[in-house]
Amino acid sequence: VECRMDKVGPVIRYIFDQRPYKGRIVSCESTVDKMTLQDTNYYTVLGTGKMCGNYVSDKLVKVVRVRGSEGSELPLNALISSHLAELTLCKLATLMQQRDFNLLILAIEDDLISKALEDHSSFAFLSAAFVKAIIPKLTELKITANAPPHRCALRVRPHERPFKPCLLECLEKFKKKINIEYRVLYKPEAQNFPLVDGFFFSDSNPKTLVGLRMTTAGGHHTTTSTVRQFTECLAAYFNGWEEFSEGLSWEMIYVQHADSTPMIEWQGCDVVNSNNVSRAENREIVAFWEEEVRQYQVSISSRDFK
Repeated sequence: VECRMDKVGPVIRYIFDQRPYKGRIVSCESTVDKMTLQDTNYYTVLGTGKMCGNYVSDKLVKVVRVRGSEGSELPLNALISSHLAELTLCKLATLMQQRDFNLLILAIEDDLISKALEDHSSFAFLSAAFVKAIIPKLTELKITANAPPHRCALRVRPHERPFKPCLLECLEKFKKKINIEYRVLYKPEAQNFPLVDGFFFSDSNPKTLVGLRMTTAGGHHTTTSTVRQFTECLAAYFNGWEEFSEGLSWEMIYVQHADSTPMIEWQGCDVVNSNNVSRAENREIVAFWEEEVRQYQVSISSRDFK
């Protein structure tokens, strides 16, 4: 039931029985697919308390209550489920003017702050203005204080930011491998996708995988098994991954809200005993993480979305 709610939202008539659920998910996904440029005007109500009207599909939008000042409650429009939120935002990103899409993300960001940050803020990397605003604020996290500095790919080649989104279906539904493209924001649909919330490839020298991790925590260490799972996922999604990954530089950008406790230390890769990772592989992954993965932190606020 919880899995179905993640897909179609908390609509009782569709989450208990398989047949109504299947019909609903097909109908919801079709609604997103058929969305046109004109339809985007109606979805600017997201993150606000404005009346939706009849043009906004109740398959995609719900009303939530958000606690305001002095214990008051405010009604706000929100996307109905995590699955449909990803599909809808990917579609809107391709249809809307970049500035309008940024304002939409800003509305969600301001009103549903921590959850929205983890769910939706990676879409802001599609915006040249957003990337330009955060570049001066990118702080390198060094493994040791005297480690030589390293300029991140976005700072060196800001024009290599992603310019279009691609939603990666859960692997159990994924049918055919796709080709790797530079400047595409890959957004995994799976809520438990390992290591990152989104990523893109930069055609820099060397070519670089830029992982985006949205977090409200002051620390976000990972494990060798998580890194292993991540590379296995990439091999399952992309044609020619083994060859492409040779000589590939890795960068991690930890994105935090300005009100969160900022990360100031290197985020390590811990060894956790697992039947899936041998001792030799553990040592190899830890060495790779410490020697090859560059890390950066950035705190963002609503001003960066404008």
